[in-house]
Amino acid sequence: MPKMKTKSGAKKRFSLTGTGKIKRKHAYKSHILTKKATKRKRALTHTTTVADTDRKNILLCLGMK
Repeated sequence: MPKMKTKSGAKKRFSLTGTGKIKRKHAYKSHILTKKATKRKRALTHTTTVADTDRKNILLCLGMK
């Protein structure tokens, strides 16, 4: 059976932490920023972790399972 390929879109968007959690960036930070509050834009800058319900699908896309 051939090797599983990593989805290239997923490898650009997600990364694993040392404890095995998946890091992601927030959406809505790329354009039309003039109408968004400064506080909101600052909050969207930081990374967060993926929800447990999405974890299995993302690991499949990353070729981990």
